[in-house]
Amino acid sequence: MQTQINQYTAEINAFSPANADELETFRIKFLGTKGIIKDLFEQFKNVGPEEKRTFGKVLNQFKQLAEAKYNELKESLDAGPKTQDLGLDLTLPGDGLTVGSRHPLSLVRNEMIDIFKKLGFGVVEGPEIEDDWHIFSALNFPEEHPARDMQDTFFIKKNNGRDDIALRTHTSSVQIRMMESGKPPFRAIMPGTVYRNEAISARAHCFFHQVEGLYVDENVSFADLKQTIYSFVQQMYGEDIQVRFRPSFFPFTEPSGEIDISCTICKGAGCPMCKYTGWVEIGGCGMVDPNVLENCGIDSKVYTGFAFGMGIERIANLKYVIRDLRLFSENDVRFLKQFQTEII
Repeated sequence: MQTQINQYTAEINAFSPANADELETFRIKFLGTKGIIKDLFEQFKNVGPEEKRTFGKVLNQFKQLAEAKYNELKESLDAGPKTQDLGLDLTLPGDGLTVGSRHPLSLVRNEMIDIFKKLGFGVVEGPEIEDDWHIFSALNFPEEHPARDMQDTFFIKKNNGRDDIALRTHTSSVQIRMMESGKPPFRAIMPGTVYRNEAISARAHCFFHQVEGLYVDENVSFADLKQTIYSFVQQMYGEDIQVRFRPSFFPFTEPSGEIDISCTICKGAGCPMCKYTGWVEIGGCGMVDPNVLENCGIDSKVYTGFAFGMGIERIANLKYVIRDLRLFSENDVRFLKQFQTEII
């Protein structure tokens, strides 16, 4: 028995497993219920009384050696790399992680909000599914106005009256809700998604995003509106960008105007974006019509205000020189990767 123990001791001391499977084989061979140590203890029963003490001590030491060796090797394997069994080369460089980025519309939306916050505007949001009163009637749209037709509006429930339910065509509905539920002064912008029943092309889409603004207080003038727009344009595009206002008409403002800026793509020389005029429209504006104020319970003889609206896609087009509106909603990774410098 002593000779066997000496042989097994040498084997244990020399054992060095390459993986967990080899270590498990070692455990079963020496420490298992049918292993070598179990067998040696069975043989120990046949040892004479005069030798039991000597061989008992040797056998216990051998068992302790096997257990210590197994525990040591198991701890070493557990602490080591887990990829050894897979045959991987741990010296190879790792695969790089793809860096995410914000969507260009989100970048522009956040920048617009930051600029108007500096000018004292808060941020207000409202529902995208609205009724006729908040989308049209309260904003001074006549019953026969073409914007009420199916070709422009996605109606969910059409009753030919003020119970009509539709996807909002502008975020001006949020202005009405804000004025109905509070008292002047109001100074806020309303960013959000809007929907119109239009053919999808490089310049138009059935859904897009707007930022509208409203300022109502005593003695608000068109000069206040112009200065607000000037400040926004200069902070968004730079101090060299020129701004002009053209007369226009909107049912909810009087007087009304269109806001143009000098083309950021051709620098005024003329290109397809500006239709070779050197100017690009970025939104509409005007003084809030007294009827709109009265519809919201605000005394138009005491309070005046201005409102404006801009498409976020158009602002982004001019900022990042993007000529096709459809790129914003196609989720083309090649397009979105261009904005990876802005990490989430």
